[in-house]
Amino acid sequence: MYVITNGKLITEDAILQGYDLLIQDDKIAKIVPKGELKFEESMEIVDAAGGYVTPGFIDIHSDYIEHMAAPRPTSLMNFQVSLRETEKELISHGITTMFHSLSLIKGSEYSYKPIREPDNVRRLINLIHQTHSMKHLVRHRFHARLEIDNVDEINNLKKYISDKKVHLVSFMDHTPGQGQYRHLEIWRNTVKGYNELSDSSIDVLIHNHQTKEKLSIDDIREIAQIAKENNIAIASHDDDSVEKLELVKSFGTTISEFPITMEVAYKAKELGLYTIAGAPNVLLGGSHSGNLGAAEAIQEETIDILCSDYYPAAMLHSIFELVNKYGMDLVEMMKLVTINPARAVKMDHEIGSIAVGKKADLLIVEKMMDDFPVITTVFVDGKLIQKTNYRI
Repeated sequence: MYVITNGKLITEDAILQGYDLLIQDDKIAKIVPKGELKFEESMEIVDAAGGYVTPGFIDIHSDYIEHMAAPRPTSLMNFQVSLRETEKELISHGITTMFHSLSLIKGSEYSYKPIREPDNVRRLINLIHQTHSMKHLVRHRFHARLEIDNVDEINNLKKYISDKKVHLVSFMDHTPGQGQYRHLEIWRNTVKGYNELSDSSIDVLIHNHQTKEKLSIDDIREIAQIAKENNIAIASHDDDSVEKLELVKSFGTTISEFPITMEVAYKAKELGLYTIAGAPNVLLGGSHSGNLGAAEAIQEETIDILCSDYYPAAMLHSIFELVNKYGMDLVEMMKLVTINPARAVKMDHEIGSIAVGKKADLLIVEKMMDDFPVITTVFVDGKLIQKTNYRI
């Protein structure tokens, strides 16, 4: 048993001060005014030192594992090492539940990533699945990102779902001229960032991408139906029009990842979809692709969830950036990385908020110089996973 004392507890409704929180086994057992708890010898006292006590962060979109497994186009690291070292980093950033967003994507004509080869993706999926019955630090989940031109992977995805290895499905389309790359100039510059290609060569690439075979509407509907039957949330990626939102909604989609414009984000909310933006977008002051600015959208209440996308440290820092720079409410901002993503992926009955009976996934966040937030203590499933002591 652990007792967290001298902290500011961030619940769904308020910041509680002057309360003690008791962890027993894997759950939050009690939250009582300081002085009311009867202490026992078996209790270990954890002094929050005036810091915030928050739920563990839930990251439902991150391809960071791809970087850890293949840091260079010609470097493929040991996958077991990659996954284990990744979870140590995630803990330091407060991420206690991670949806590893692995891409089921056909080979790119301009940027080869060995980690996205089907056999390598399969190996990582199996490793993620195995962690559930092995020693591990965080909750590992698999977010299947299916590029709609990858018709060869349909049957494999169905098998992953039937084997209970998938926890979130998203449909992606990175064809230049729409979605994230609706401005072809941005796509051209992205390609040139990888290779020195002439404009005429890029024109050929654009034509190839725009004319290649893609999943049919019926294929997408079938996969979505299988996901729904297995209680798996479904997401659409880079929604760029009201018409697309209405179409994906008809599939049973409940999440809109990275809506491209404010108009689309508003419509997604109107349709009852959860909306996601990248936390790095907040820190960068806007989208790296020239699309929706996350901070502005959050102020307009059109974004429900922040994910790390490709930079785990952004989860913590984006929250305090929104509070300190934009004057947003800390309780509401904390929901973007805790209870809101938990609800979106149907895990809110167990995690995502500080409440009696829920899993004790907890962080203690203190502040250093210049109001710099740091995570000093991490609990997962009631176990003290990490304790960090900064020194002078």
